[in-house]
Amino acid sequence: MAYRDSASSEITPEVLLRAYACGIFPMAESIDDPTLFWVEPELRGIIPLGGFNVSSRLARTIRSDVFTVSVNTAFKAVIAGCAEPAPGRDNTWINTRIRDLYTALHELGHCHSIEVWDGEHLVGGLYGVSLGGAFFGESMFHRTRDASKVALVHLVARLLAGGFTLLDTQFVTEHLRTFGALEVPRRRYRMLLDDAVKETADFSRLAVDRPIGGAEALAIIADRNPATRS
Repeated sequence: MAYRDSASSEITPEVLLRAYACGIFPMAESIDDPTLFWVEPELRGIIPLGGFNVSSRLARTIRSDVFTVSVNTAFKAVIAGCAEPAPGRDNTWINTRIRDLYTALHELGHCHSIEVWDGEHLVGGLYGVSLGGAFFGESMFHRTRDASKVALVHLVARLLAGGFTLLDTQFVTEHLRTFGALEVPRRRYRMLLDDAVKETADFSRLAVDRPIGGAEALAIIADRNPATRS
């Protein structure tokens, strides 16, 4: 379900947070479209944090620390990366208004980025919104194989360490299904959301002033989900 917005200039970060608390999020038709529309899917994508799957191959990559992972150090670069054309996607829903709104949320402490580096080069990452015990994943990108997957694993470790209970992916792709993503009906999602936003969680409970190693991230996930233990 989508709701057209005829006065996007009136959308503020505070309005955006209230919309998320109601299960609604904004998108644009394209990068050049100055307007936004509100979306509330009939089926909502989530990744149950206690059922997060990490393949053996990806776990080896993460443990090797071939990438360095940081948090909230290059937010604008991450959202720009997410807006880049990608294979199978020539256009993007991340327009200038989206960038401005989420940058403002970032400055208020409600929007976060995970950055994946190969040396000095940003090769992948993701960003999303935190509200209570809910985290709403917005978009991810990669320029090197596995970089966005590494970002997602580090995100889940951080959410588990911080006491989050809901990871919203908005929609489900085959890529996300490999990590355990599933669809829930709108009514069920709203129940999960209502419970999550009332909780207190801390995105920064896991250190943000130093890179977190891959082994540490995997250990946090395994501690909450015995099925991932090797």
